Amino acid sequence: MDTRVLPIIILLPLILGTTLVLWLKQFSRGVTALGAIGVSLSSFVLLLTQAKTVLSGNAILEQWQWLPQIGIDFSFRLDALSLIFSLLITGIGTLIYIYAYYYLNPKNSLSKLYSLLMLFMAAMLGISLSNNLIILLVFWELTSISSFLLVGYWSNYEAAQRGARMAMTITGMGGLAMLGGFILIGHIAGTYQIDQLTTMTTTIQNSGLFVPALLLILLGAFTKSAQFPFHFWLPNAMAAPTPVSAYLHSATMVKAGIFLVARLLPIFVGSALFHNLVTTIGLFTLCMAAFFAIFKEDLKGLLAYSTISHLGLIMCLLGIGSPLAVAAAIFHIINHATFKAALFMIAGIIDHESGTRDLRKLSGLWQLLPFTATLTMITAASMAGVPLTNGFISKEMFFTELLANLSGGYVVLAAILATLAGLFAVAYSVRLVHGVFFDGDVGRDVPNKNAHEPPLGMRLPAIILATLCILVGILPALLVENIVNAGTRASTQLSNFEGVHLAIWHGFNLPLLMSAIALIGGVIFYFALAKGGRIREIDLDPSLGRLQGKLLFEDFLKNLLSLSRKVKKNTETGSLQNYLLLILALSIALVAAPLLNQNLTTGTRELTHAPFTAIVLWLLLFSACWMMLWFHHERIKAVLISGAIGLVVTMIFVTLSAPDLALTQITVDVVTTVLLLMSLSLLPQLTPYESSRTRRWRDAVLAIGGGIGIGWIAWLIMTRDHNSISWFFVQQSLPLGGGSNIVNVILVDFRGFDTFGEIAVLGIAAIGALCMMDGMRTHGTTMTKGLSYRFNPSPLMFRMTASWVLPVALVVSLYIFLRGHNYPGGGFIAGLITSMALVIQYIALGQDQAEKMLRAKSGRLYEVWIGLGLLIAGLSGIASWLWARPFLTSAHVYVESSLFGTFHLASAAAFDLGVYGTVVGATMLLISVLGDSRHSSMSGPVPKE
Repeated sequence: MDTRVLPIIILLPLILGTTLVLWLKQFSRGVTALGAIGVSLSSFVLLLTQAKTVLSGNAILEQWQWLPQIGIDFSFRLDALSLIFSLLITGIGTLIYIYAYYYLNPKNSLSKLYSLLMLFMAAMLGISLSNNLIILLVFWELTSISSFLLVGYWSNYEAAQRGARMAMTITGMGGLAMLGGFILIGHIAGTYQIDQLTTMTTTIQNSGLFVPALLLILLGAFTKSAQFPFHFWLPNAMAAPTPVSAYLHSATMVKAGIFLVARLLPIFVGSALFHNLVTTIGLFTLCMAAFFAIFKEDLKGLLAYSTISHLGLIMCLLGIGSPLAVAAAIFHIINHATFKAALFMIAGIIDHESGTRDLRKLSGLWQLLPFTATLTMITAASMAGVPLTNGFISKEMFFTELLANLSGGYVVLAAILATLAGLFAVAYSVRLVHGVFFDGDVGRDVPNKNAHEPPLGMRLPAIILATLCILVGILPALLVENIVNAGTRASTQLSNFEGVHLAIWHGFNLPLLMSAIALIGGVIFYFALAKGGRIREIDLDPSLGRLQGKLLFEDFLKNLLSLSRKVKKNTETGSLQNYLLLILALSIALVAAPLLNQNLTTGTRELTHAPFTAIVLWLLLFSACWMMLWFHHERIKAVLISGAIGLVVTMIFVTLSAPDLALTQITVDVVTTVLLLMSLSLLPQLTPYESSRTRRWRDAVLAIGGGIGIGWIAWLIMTRDHNSISWFFVQQSLPLGGGSNIVNVILVDFRGFDTFGEIAVLGIAAIGALCMMDGMRTHGTTMTKGLSYRFNPSPLMFRMTASWVLPVALVVSLYIFLRGHNYPGGGFIAGLITSMALVIQYIALGQDQAEKMLRAKSGRLYEVWIGLGLLIAGLSGIASWLWARPFLTSAHVYVESSLFGTFHLASAAAFDLGVYGTVVGATMLLISVLGDSRHSSMSGPVPKE
């Protein structure tokens, strides 16, 4: 059996699905829909092929090492619990894709909706199949991001934007808390592997970190599954398209918190805090949301609060934690997914056909939509727990487990709340059916008076789900008993669990009485409220006042924004000196605080006398720094002095036998000096003087303190013996990296990924500078007489000299590049040498003529160089995958040739070529953009400092 099926199930929607639907949109909406349905159905079928193995009690495992040193691996596991959730995700997802094709207006982008739904599906499958807590968290956050995009699908609507932000904020904060809980659990157990964690219950619960870990994880689960007091984000997410709401409420996002608690149940069971907290929160959420649902005027709002209520029921059962309670929870997860997906689709049909989903306008639609009304009655009956529906059986199991596992006064309170919740569920279910289809004249206030049944394809998904509600309600033992029991064993890790027997009738007992009271009382309660239209007159918001979750959340954000503005006002003063003061002062404090009480003294390492050369270089460096302090108000002099300091540092590297560093330092020094001179020529020649003597003394004390502190730390380190890791690079540079220049091998091989990130940042910075200066006017200020800085042509002698500098420099660059793997040099240094030669051409010929010669008008060539450099570097890293080696693993070979003899080839040269191209492109783009004619021709006021 090929266990690679698990990542394939996730990758099908994640990569194939999202790209396929975007590609298919060029053909037609129907082809796009078939592509999405095919991908989803493929994942569903792949899961079914593993069902026999999984339901027999076995688990399918697949794992790839990623960061084994910290316990993070790509690990996936398919057992009965994850199978149930994955089948719901892909099965209902397939029905959602069918429904969305008919629901969405042709003017709206179907491919955009499908691609986002595919991303959402992949994220939920990742949560269900992950066997590593950190990988699960990655998919967890991906659900938050994808739901944010889905809820905000209609981005022009303020309600959609507000709902998307609210959902993202609440679930994102919960995910952050959950990360802390996962790290604590991993620290306690020494692993993040879920299958290992569930066998270490005693170790985990005996740790002092268990309680904070439990609370943080539950915080993540409660926010995601909309438990009180975090329930308010879910009704506000109703601005999403109805297919999204149907998917989100039935089988995906809101079930993620439920799944997490069920998956980690063996770790939590036995903890009194877990049982009391989860049971109480779930029970309160169940009753509270059911009551609120009765009074909602929007169909989707009513269904949203009913979802919160049913999620509370499931969470309460998981809080009880007994095997039979877990079985009831898993059974209700299946039931809720079927009737809630169907009900949301029906709400969409009603809205689609009548033009509204406002219960105040809907009435008497039975004669216009009789088939839809029948589907509504079936699924609403299941939601209310009416006999012969699947919802009735799981509701009975909930009542039974509540009475069997609670004791004392708590069981009485719980029974009352559960019965009231059942009564409220019947009331809002009756309102849904009666208020839409039977109450009042036919379509009295309906915008579309000619409403009719939608196409069969739009009704088909709801028909399938409604049929399942009846079949499971009549034949539960035949259809779902086996999978419920297998899921219970997988969740509880109790292989000896005998299983629960699902039946329609369990005799006359107290749970049946509670159901009868709820059923009869709910009908009476609804019609009592509806008499004379009084149900529509009840507005709960004024009675709750500022205690509404939405208002509390908005107040929190408002106060947070106000605080941030005050902080910004007091810190962002527009003064660079003040920014440096804050940064340096805080840095000194953060470094000094943990070191003050350490009683650190000079180490025992034998000290040596400073050689004469070091003293001379130190005096040069001290003199240059003192000159910088003296002339720092004169910008041009300050830049030249900083260049001199760079030259002194270069000499220090030469003295210390570090030629690579010396070459890099001097080339970087020259290029940055040119850049700074160009930039500062556009500003006044002098910087403002300090405002007061106090400020000068303050800055002096801070500078001296920081300098002494760094010097002290350097002294403490240098006077102590340490174990260097340089021996590893000395020994392995040639055999592993194929080069004798250790510095270059480190950059392009051992730490090649770091170098790749650095050149990517360099390219981004150059492109960012181009974007930032778009529309700016590059000329001097009044203090520099407003001269345009366009590299005006230089005298003839300089132009003639520059004409042969470029070819010589290119030859030198090629030489430095080719020798870099074994001798001082490399792509970075070669790129800077090429850049210096090109800068000389700019200065000698003028920018216009130089760009014309180089065919680099307005820097476009340099943007291409950046892109090609990053592409070459990336492809050289990806090529190693063809030989099943890690990214950027280099290879080298010696080739015998009768013409050239033996010569050495290293794949790192390709990576170095990418570095070369990116460095040249980024450097020249930064220089050329300062004098770009697109900017210098702009009119406008002279910029002030």
